Amino acid sequence: MTALFGDVIFGPVRSRRLGLSLGVNLLPLSAKMCNFNCIYCECGWSGDGNNASGNTQIKFNSRQDVKHLLKKKLQEMAASGECPDVITFAGNGEPTIHPDFESIIDDTIATRDEICPKSKVSVLSNATMIGRESVRRALSRVDNNILKLDSAFDDTVRLIDGPQGSYSVAATVNDMMRFEPRPIIQTMFLRGNYDGRTVDNTTEREVSAWLELLRRIAPRQVMIYTIDRDTPARELQKVPLEELQNIARQVETLGIPTTVAG
Repeated sequence: MTALFGDVIFGPVRSRRLGLSLGVNLLPLSAKMCNFNCIYCECGWSGDGNNASGNTQIKFNSRQDVKHLLKKKLQEMAASGECPDVITFAGNGEPTIHPDFESIIDDTIATRDEICPKSKVSVLSNATMIGRESVRRALSRVDNNILKLDSAFDDTVRLIDGPQGSYSVAATVNDMMRFEPRPIIQTMFLRGNYDGRTVDNTTEREVSAWLELLRRIAPRQVMIYTIDRDTPARELQKVPLEELQNIARQVETLGIPTTVAG
């Protein structure tokens, strides 16, 4: 079943894409707070029971707490001789909506440099906030700026990712093209049924249009993956590894390194 992350600092865990990953959750511990409502999210639905993101009493984790707890955990790991491969901002929603996101990234980089200088800093983001200058500055400073792009079509994004408010693939891609250094693009491939509609972003139409956007964005890497945990929408299916590898080969013809997690 889907579940929230119960700590500000969680793990480390072995990530399919990133190696030994120490997680950082900037979002509330008792509720999901996100401007997407992805049908495959391991944290469940936004606004569902304990995930009631509309509750005005729910607070972000403070900059001070994040800094203190991260430093303590990294000191413990360094003392045991196993620093994480990566410090990953993920957790119970979209990390870049935190009002102190840029300052927290600066704190994290400084703490990493002091204690575990070989560890990378990664942010898993749905890319909705990259039009904000402070967010773009912060993401440009991390080692792995990993931005979501699940489809080239607005209708498919609305079905799979459930963005709140206005969302435009074209506008998001234009913002992605402004990044220097270039971002990493991550895409969840899946199929099945949801709300009486067929879900499938692996069709020839979907993949061809997505590849064209990758050509325009020219990311430094693409990460493609499929369902690995329980999802709030119950009629979803994993995409076979062979199909993911075939999609990856098409990306690599564009000269873009690609990793696959089946």
